[in-house]
Amino acid sequence: MSNPDGQGSALSPVISGLFIAPVMKLFYIKAATLSMTLLSFVDDGTILAQSKQLDDNNVGLRKAYKIIYLLFVAFALVLEHNKTELFHFSRRRDAYNPSLDLGYAPHTSATPLKPKTYWRYLGFYFDRGLTFQEHVCYYATKAFTTVQAMRMRGNSTRGLSPKQRRLLYRSCVVPIATYGYRLWYFDGARNKGGMNQLKRMQQKAALWITGAFCTSPTGGLEALAGLIPVHLMLKKLATRAVYRVATLSDTHPLRSMLGEGLLKRAAPHARSAALMTPAMQGKVKSTVMEVEERVHTLTESFEPFAPEARPGDRLLDRYADHKLISNQYQAASAAIIYKGHHELERTRYVSGRVTTPDAELNAISCAVRLAVKQANCQHIMVFTDSMGSAHRAVDPGVHSGQAFSLSVCRALEEWFEEDDLHRITFVYVPSALWWDIHGEAHKYVTELKVRVGRRKTDNSIDTLRSRAAHSVLDSWNSTFQDPTYQGSEFLELQQPDGRPLQPSYLNGGPWLSTFGHSITEFTRVCRCITGHAPIGAPASMSSFAAAIATLCTTPDFSGILQLL
Repeated sequence: MSNPDGQGSALSPVISGLFIAPVMKLFYIKAATLSMTLLSFVDDGTILAQSKQLDDNNVGLRKAYKIIYLLFVAFALVLEHNKTELFHFSRRRDAYNPSLDLGYAPHTSATPLKPKTYWRYLGFYFDRGLTFQEHVCYYATKAFTTVQAMRMRGNSTRGLSPKQRRLLYRSCVVPIATYGYRLWYFDGARNKGGMNQLKRMQQKAALWITGAFCTSPTGGLEALAGLIPVHLMLKKLATRAVYRVATLSDTHPLRSMLGEGLLKRAAPHARSAALMTPAMQGKVKSTVMEVEERVHTLTESFEPFAPEARPGDRLLDRYADHKLISNQYQAASAAIIYKGHHELERTRYVSGRVTTPDAELNAISCAVRLAVKQANCQHIMVFTDSMGSAHRAVDPGVHSGQAFSLSVCRALEEWFEEDDLHRITFVYVPSALWWDIHGEAHKYVTELKVRVGRRKTDNSIDTLRSRAAHSVLDSWNSTFQDPTYQGSEFLELQQPDGRPLQPSYLNGGPWLSTFGHSITEFTRVCRCITGHAPIGAPASMSSFAAAIATLCTTPDFSGILQLL
């Protein structure tokens, strides 16, 4: 459909929405008997139909297209027929693929129409059976060629440093490779072929980052470069994405596809999980069903459109001069309220499974709500060793612990309105100072110890996201113990406490974070650790000895690791 305001204009999406919204409303009224679904993305429209036979789809689509055409004419809009495409999805092996035109015809010698093998829409590549093999192949190839092109930015002797190469790969290539991964990566999906393509792409990136030889084992190179294996990276991203569904608004279109417990105020779609029988839910494998199965682990609730989070009405928008943050070394306290040197009140309670910032935010929320209730209170000073939690306490947006932030914002808003002289100051105090009041609060909090029993325990979203990250790290460490993965000649290093050094993607991992500042040094170290020399060259013991000497004499590394 053509754009009434000119494609590319700043007002294009707005004007298109104003014109197309009534068209979509009237379409659903006039096409109520056709059981069609109409989607619109700015000036791109899609009509969806589902039936037992392809011919039945064609009849319904022709009628729906005629209704759309007449509505566009009535609104003085134009449909661009030459851009119209028809595509059929079917899991039957004998089903025909779609043709390029709206007039569908099988591919025979009597017609020049050739069926399309895939359909590109909004950057996603759909095939007939919705296996998304073409989608994975396209973006894996694009990522691979991008890595190949990056090789001109450095080699084993000059160019970008290993740290910069890893940053460039993670910033520019990984988003390309994982674009739309939730289409094809979910429990029960057959994606072995696509996964192998991505593994080969990352192997090429690891070779470029480390400067090692192409015969080096992929597992060892990924560990040295701080690159988590592709299948574990996707597992972490998919698990964390499941919990983000809980942060969606009550009327978000995605909720219409979920089960009854997650619908909220969204109307169920005709193919929604809420309308499936239990037997059908057990057969269907998709991202939606994966969300339906796992998201209930999260017990935290969110308010995506809380009144306190509206721009202009946020606490810091209205009372910016009432809040101060101090970085002076003062004292730290938990939920213990003092007036001068006199203790007024203290409280503590169980927070459930939460991260340290969540617990700190919980304590700040409790302290603020108690402080504003004190008579003749003009200035509140909150001492904390977590300034991140202090900033989050007055941020009403969607984040882990949003309920605590909203309670702080609501309490402070009422308190600020009572008197213009009311102020609150957050003071940063390192816990290492061990101020006596901080010690008292620490002792008071740690005395409360409640075991995790059989009862359902609250889980914050950051806790579950952190658990997903630790889970894939544990899987990576377990896989790394296999000599066939890391390489039979991989040089094992130990930490000062005797534990073997384990791979990690945090800060580039232990090897890259130590030697990644020098190209030649990191290259020599990688070749030494993997035990690989150029093919056909003699066993260059002098090079290995020089690399080992580098390991032992590097100031940043001595005293941290020990060679076996």
